[in-house]
Amino acid sequence: MTQGKVTSAEVAARAGVSQSAVSRVFTPGASASAKTVAKVRKAAEELGYRPNVLARAMVSGRSRIIGLVVAYLENQFYPIALELLSNALQARGYHILIFTAPNSTDGIEGVMQDLMDYQVDGIIAASVSMSSDLSERAQALGIPVVLFNRSQNDVGVSNVTSANRLGGRKVAEFLLAGGHERIAHIAGWQGSSTGRDRQAGFLEALEEVGQVPFALVDGMYKREVAKSCATQLLSGQTRPDAIFVGNDHMAFAVIDAVREVGLTPGRDISIVGFDDVPLASWGAYDLTTLRQPVNRMVDSTVDLILGQIESGDTVPQEIEIEGKLILRGSARIPEGWTS
Repeated sequence: MTQGKVTSAEVAARAGVSQSAVSRVFTPGASASAKTVAKVRKAAEELGYRPNVLARAMVSGRSRIIGLVVAYLENQFYPIALELLSNALQARGYHILIFTAPNSTDGIEGVMQDLMDYQVDGIIAASVSMSSDLSERAQALGIPVVLFNRSQNDVGVSNVTSANRLGGRKVAEFLLAGGHERIAHIAGWQGSSTGRDRQAGFLEALEEVGQVPFALVDGMYKREVAKSCATQLLSGQTRPDAIFVGNDHMAFAVIDAVREVGLTPGRDISIVGFDDVPLASWGAYDLTTLRQPVNRMVDSTVDLILGQIESGDTVPQEIEIEGKLILRGSARIPEGWTS
């Protein structure tokens, strides 16, 4: 016969403690003495007891589940960010529920509704857009929402980003200091705040010295699109002498395209990316790039979402964190220039 589920009352009897003591031992953040914890866990292991998380959530009104929504899993930045977010939330006693969604307000509609149906305590949306209607529905349900690596002021939710506009400016200033005069930009998707802001900072710095971009194209954050754009730029009689690429994922494809036409990155043409994913430091690419401060972005996001859950205060906050230009061999380094 199949053994029935072990109850907390049975664990309490075996451990010689109250049922409320068993509940405290298995409730993240609750107080219990080391002696009580040891007795309860020993009894639970002997009996094969597993706490009913869903039942506890119904009683407490808290699921301790955070929904994570992401669009760009093929971009190496996001698996890293998701792992860090997951670890940080789990360390604070929260479980995670991960959904992937198309990068559009229509695409995220169903996913966000699913997350609300799961009664998550909060939602972190990584580089996806959401409508003001979705924001209002989440707020009406008391579910905080934080946008990670995307800002969207019109929907009234908090966001955490790197300083994208400043980052684009830093890249332009670096390339200008290197004496480049034909600087092209293969931008990130212009439907995203990250793509727009990086491009805006880049163009501002060029304009201040009276220079216009050699070319300006939208790489859509897609590897194949970026490579096609680079191939076209390199096929003309006059080529760019530098290309700023809106993220590393596209920059790797651009470096491949440069090599396919017999040019050497860093010697014949400078290539600069944005993100500093681990592959950027590999010898195969050795990519100069603007590092996104992902650890600090994750810490700020977790503090923000959990702070809103615990306080009930969902007044939107905007957090922007400056990143550092990491110098490697894919771009000409101006004399005396340091990271």
